[in-house]
Amino acid sequence: MNILIYRYNSICEDAVIRGLKELGHTVYEVVLEVENKSPSGQEILDAVVMGMEKSNADIIFSINYYPALSEIARVYKLLYYSWIVDAPVLELYSKTIKNRCNRLFIFDSELYREISVYNPYNIFYLPLAADCDFYQNAIRNASLSDVEKYTHNISFVGSLYTEKCPYDKVKNLSPKISGYLHGIMKAQEKIYGYYFVEELLSDELVDEFVKNYDGYYLAGEEDLLTKKRTLAQFYIGNKITAMERVDTFKYLSEKFEVDIYTASDTKEIPKLKNHGTIMTHTQMPIVFNKSTINLNPTSKPIRSGIPLRIFDLLACEGFVLCNYQSDLLNEFLQGEELDIYSSIEELEEKIRYYLSHTDVCREIAHNGYEKVSKRHTYPLRLEQMFRLGEHRRR
Repeated sequence: MNILIYRYNSICEDAVIRGLKELGHTVYEVVLEVENKSPSGQEILDAVVMGMEKSNADIIFSINYYPALSEIARVYKLLYYSWIVDAPVLELYSKTIKNRCNRLFIFDSELYREISVYNPYNIFYLPLAADCDFYQNAIRNASLSDVEKYTHNISFVGSLYTEKCPYDKVKNLSPKISGYLHGIMKAQEKIYGYYFVEELLSDELVDEFVKNYDGYYLAGEEDLLTKKRTLAQFYIGNKITAMERVDTFKYLSEKFEVDIYTASDTKEIPKLKNHGTIMTHTQMPIVFNKSTINLNPTSKPIRSGIPLRIFDLLACEGFVLCNYQSDLLNEFLQGEELDIYSSIEELEEKIRYYLSHTDVCREIAHNGYEKVSKRHTYPLRLEQMFRLGEHRRR
């Protein structure tokens, strides 16, 4: 097939393109949004139509969902393949989600159950994938100095979410509502496997929050996104993630030496060893491979799914210790291919165990790598995607 891929520089786009080419497809890239993060609808239309003409495209493809691409595909009678890799993706609640040209693949089974009702024949659950060959090549090419530099007992690579927490911009909430929301968030922070925030938000509370938030994200006419859903997933979900990560690393850094690679401000956690940012494709794989324990506290808006970071870690043959996510147990064996915690106390207990049993860590890491290299590569996943989407309604 001739595939037009619309890019915005997602971390997994290069892996998808390599996978498509390995399967024998011809790929044409539209990179408008790589350089311009806020293109107009007309600019997107012009760039995609020009790409369609140059490539003689059979399908349009993107990481995450673009309503404009769905509409272009509908008008030009093409299929639009979209692979959801993040959460929240508020564009999923666009009215265009019902277009029959869509072939939408969602990595989170809970999100899939919520969204699929709007287009049940053309929306699918599909986990993410591992780019084993690429990351293993980076590890093989690591210098001795880099191996020494990036070897740690406990590490984490990623944001604390404190710098991208839109919830903090709300002003003048009443003490009653502010306290109630804080209580909800502290409770949800400690619960894995069930995201209950939206159920506890009254219409009156949502209206009060929106009134006191300058620039609140509002859906278009006829879209499926409610103000309550936006508050629960986007504003509160990201805030809980920030709270959980700060609390987790404060707690752990008082008990262990923890190395973190992040652009987030960690001044409030003075015992945390912040090394700043690293190169995703060359340095990060060494950290993953050489750390005894790689921590992965999942972003709270990912309700049940396996985040991309876990596949990246396993592709690097890194040992993964992550919070409970229900989809994990469908794909991986706990304690054999990775390990899971359900509370901060259990996390501490498992860290102590694995630091004194590093041979077990390496065995589990190897088993996890063997699993993803055989069953979860990008070519395999893309083949599954096209089989699922091939015979659905147009």
